Parts: sequence; structure tokens; C-alpha cells
Amino acid sequence: MTTTSFQSINWNDVELETVNPNMQRRIVTGERMTVARIYLRDGFLVPLHSHENEQITQVISGRMRFAFGDDRADVLELGPGDVVVIPSNLPHEALAIGDVEEM
Repeated sequence: MTTTSFQSINWNDVELETVNPNMQRRIVTGERMTVARIYLRDGFLVPLHSHENEQITQVISGRMRFAFGDDRADVLELGPGDVVVIPSNLPHEALAIGDVEEM
């Protein structure tokens, strides 16, 4: 019988990293996946970027306004409970509207 080891983690036990004065995060990493709990201050802009991996973001509190594409033509605003799935390599940026907690 093969046993695969697993991790059981409480978010409160994960180190809170201060990226800059307007962004903090807690990160849990597995072999092929990373989950982050991110805290943004009102008005913080995550600049336009893209990456190979898909991104799934859920807003827990506050609101976020995403813009997609190099021209930022497609805009989506999310609130608590909303989830967006961003395809691989799609340029996107996000603005915190109010203080935001997201995953």
C-alpha cells in the first residue's frame, strides 16, 4: 500500500509576509500548486503582468477591479464571494477598492 503524505495547515500559523506597506500575504506551497491569502490596502494597484499559470482569485472582503489585456479594455469588479479564473498568459492588473482580503 502506498501512502502519500499530506499537509494540514491553519492560516494563522503561516508567516505573514509584508511585501510593501500596502500589501501583505501568507503563502502555502505544495509540489505543483500555491495558494496565497493576500491583504491589500485601499487604492493599491497590482501592476499589469502575466504568468504561465492560470490564476484563480476569490475576494473575501472589500472589492477589486481587474483590467485585462495589454489595452486594459476588459474590466471586471469583484466583491465578497466572487471568483475570477484568469487564463494562462493573459495580462491583468487589479485595484483594491477599500481594504481587501483575497485568495
